[in-house]
Amino acid sequence: MDVESPENFILDVLQRASSQNPDILKPAVEKLKEWETQPGFYNTLLNVFCNHNVDVNVRWIAVLYLKNGIDKYWRKKAPGAILEEEKECIRQGLLSNFNEPVSAIAIQRAVLVSKIARHDFPKEWSQLFPILVQAVESPDNLIQHRALLTLHHVIKAVSTKRLPGDKKNFQELTNKIYPFTLNLWHNYTENFIRDIVQDCSGEIISVNLEKALLLLRILRKMTINGFSQPHTNPNCMSFLNVIFEKAKVVLECRKQLKGKGLGVLESCEKFIIHLTKVLLSLLDVYPFSFVDLIQPSLEFAVYYLFTNDGVQFLFERFVIQCFNLIKNILLCVEYRAAKNPELTKHPATMKAYQTTQAFFQPDVLNEICRKLVTHYFILTQDELLVWDQDPEAFSNDEAGDSWKYSLRPSMETVFVTLFRKFKEVLTPIMLELISETNVLIPPEDMQGILKKDAVYNAVGLCAFDLYDEVDFDYWFTNTLLKEVIIKHNNYRVIRRRVSAMLGHWTSVKLSQELRPTLYECIINLLGPEENLAVRLTACETLKHAIDDFDFNFEQFKDYLFTTFDLLYKLLKETSECETKMHVLNAMTLMLERMGHSLIPYYDALLQYLPHLWEESQDHNMLRCCIVASLVQIVKALEGVKPELYPFLLPIIQLGTDSNGEAIVYLLEDCLELWLIVLEYTATITPELMQLFHNIKPLLEKSTENLSVCLLICTTQLLINPELFLSTFGLELVSLCDGMVSDLKNEGIILIMRLIETIIKSNPAIGSETVTPILPRILEQICAADSYPLIMSSYLAITSRVLLSNHDVFRRGLAMLAQKHEKTEEIVLGTILDVWLIKMPMVSQREYTKLLAMALTNLLTTQSRPVFERFSKIMLHITEALNDITTKWEGGQMVDTLVLSDGQSPPSSFNDNDDRSRFYETDHDQRKKQLVLSDPVHTVILKDYLQSQLSELKNQIGITHYQQLCQSLDANTVSQLEEFISI
Repeated sequence: MDVESPENFILDVLQRASSQNPDILKPAVEKLKEWETQPGFYNTLLNVFCNHNVDVNVRWIAVLYLKNGIDKYWRKKAPGAILEEEKECIRQGLLSNFNEPVSAIAIQRAVLVSKIARHDFPKEWSQLFPILVQAVESPDNLIQHRALLTLHHVIKAVSTKRLPGDKKNFQELTNKIYPFTLNLWHNYTENFIRDIVQDCSGEIISVNLEKALLLLRILRKMTINGFSQPHTNPNCMSFLNVIFEKAKVVLECRKQLKGKGLGVLESCEKFIIHLTKVLLSLLDVYPFSFVDLIQPSLEFAVYYLFTNDGVQFLFERFVIQCFNLIKNILLCVEYRAAKNPELTKHPATMKAYQTTQAFFQPDVLNEICRKLVTHYFILTQDELLVWDQDPEAFSNDEAGDSWKYSLRPSMETVFVTLFRKFKEVLTPIMLELISETNVLIPPEDMQGILKKDAVYNAVGLCAFDLYDEVDFDYWFTNTLLKEVIIKHNNYRVIRRRVSAMLGHWTSVKLSQELRPTLYECIINLLGPEENLAVRLTACETLKHAIDDFDFNFEQFKDYLFTTFDLLYKLLKETSECETKMHVLNAMTLMLERMGHSLIPYYDALLQYLPHLWEESQDHNMLRCCIVASLVQIVKALEGVKPELYPFLLPIIQLGTDSNGEAIVYLLEDCLELWLIVLEYTATITPELMQLFHNIKPLLEKSTENLSVCLLICTTQLLINPELFLSTFGLELVSLCDGMVSDLKNEGIILIMRLIETIIKSNPAIGSETVTPILPRILEQICAADSYPLIMSSYLAITSRVLLSNHDVFRRGLAMLAQKHEKTEEIVLGTILDVWLIKMPMVSQREYTKLLAMALTNLLTTQSRPVFERFSKIMLHITEALNDITTKWEGGQMVDTLVLSDGQSPPSSFNDNDDRSRFYETDHDQRKKQLVLSDPVHTVILKDYLQSQLSELKNQIGITHYQQLCQSLDANTVSQLEEFISI
């Protein structure tokens, strides 16, 4: 950096960084990056963007680099942190003047101050608020506005800190400046109202209106975050109580602003909306402080929403806020009285309950219900226009559930909430509305059609609550079926609404006998000649019908091919990704429910899905649906066609790549697809082997998908154990060893099952492969404090290693002995002691036999710890023999766990796959073979024990052998002699 004129040098680089020429831009950006940790760099940036004579684009880049620098280097312990002297210069420079003429840069400057304030207030920046308040009191309009803008961003940043000390500091600050802010807000609110009443120009009105809006935002943050109990502060309650009056006056003023410019009108509407946000925020955070505001809030909302005098002031965002206010009051958990209201303990809860009950009198509910259905539920001309011009957008918009921000969902949720709260009062009103519209409307009567549509919408929304009041079967067969066959264009409204209502009522009250009629009706509404919005609604209705608990496969199979064909055509005809997603979801559900029956249609779908995948490159949710469909197709086809691998494997690679962006959306579905592909794979391919490299980053990154990742490991292992273990075995076991210490019991059990499977799949290679984790397992056995199921797994793995490779066991023993500076004999003795204590607690008979076999195996190791515990070992082997042996007629003793030729395993190999299955895969066959080759199911324990004792006698001689046998108690000898000759 040029020492003589650093500011000019940096200014020159910033100018080049604002160039549109990449050849000039790139070197400049790299140079700026080099200077990020240079002392004085950020102070120089401050001087540049504070210089109003510099080009605006250069100033903009300077302020952005300063903001990024604060994010990265302001903390004291950050690498390359900004020096304290430079920080002080920056703090002083930012508050030196508030006359920034460029609005965008003024906002960035305010954000800069707020970011620093979040770190430094109050300890390092105690003068921040006195300076801001002083600037707010300036007579200069620009300075005052910029100071208020800065104060707003600072309050917003500081109020979000959640440590107790920070919250206390903010509360103290609020107490100091709240009265000042409230008074200022009153003044500017009165000023802009006066300007509107006096018919001043839009520019004059904006000056006071923007300041009043900034102050309102500041007051909201301080009200919600600056008091522990807002209702106990007089200033706070003064502000809250005046909201309704101010909102009423400003709503009246809004009517006069048409023609004053769109910006002024928007600011006025923002002011009104922010008044309602104060109420909603208080209700959400401090419901008991809101109790005294319930009555005026309900009166306010109901006046504007449901009276002729109030509706003239409405605009959409205000309507949504009013509906949300009603809904949130009704659903507030703190306002719920006990079933017997007199038993309600909290007095504020009782007061809130009594207030709402007193307000919602039958006449008020009657008016609200009728107004909702006959006014708000009516489709508007704008909605009908959108329907005609873009039926997909119309369907997707109405399918939304964002009641906080969308008009139709907000009013529908209020209707449902009211109906459930006051069912007894509102049910007769709804029945009356049904009766009024229960006639065949002439196709030319559009108003009658729209009213019927609104009533049907309401009936669908409260289907569960009208269960006992409506004979839906009769209504369906005598009215609704007649209406859906009327093909007049106006009747598209009725056809669509009937279809939606059928979706609501199918799982509520539609008899089994009428299900075929329902399917025929849906097919009629899915036809290519039907209106697209109607078809899309019929698609959703079909989903409800086949996802119903009472769905009957036999009833639907006659309509299966026709329905799937119509859905496939609909999928191809739609253009919006969200629409395709809804249709594909319905098709996927059919694939899941109907499986093999749809095989004739899979080829067409499989040919289309690659095209759809390419189209959906920027639409990850649609891609999730495609992957889910592929899972169901592979299941139904019971395998993967070779020509599908080039399509499926890149999808799995994309969705499981930890470095890719798609993993956020696709991981869960792609893991499921990967697993099902492996389950139906007969032989491993190089492409599948390559894909396995994605597992390690997934396991290292998170344990959220641990279960399915380990299932994938197990499944791929069993396809070709030798290849898998030689390629990935040691790496996978080492990874598991590193993970175990951070896992809960459930995760440890999953890991141990995989380790045991590695040994079972190929005992010779597998026992060598698990060497890295064996010392940890032996150490946990010695500790003797593991969860019982985990201890069973530890002992089972140790047993399999003993049966497979004594050398691996000795190496594990030696490493553990060296770690704890003990002899191998002492460590083995500790292991055996725990083993013999814990063995009776093992509940699985297979594991009991396995542990007994391992103890039998140890008899011939000529180990002193084994000889010292000979009687206890023989006792536990005997108990295992008693557990697994049955005496047949004729006196023959049979090992019940040994499987004879052609005999099926008693239970499928347990790999923790608890997913519901109605199909058998190649993986299932491999699991059966694994069970059939398991020594537990091939070796007769009593014969093995007889052989080992004979070998022991030959090893140590008859004298020593007899001494060992004499250590056995008489009962053990008596039981043993039923199985073997001692």
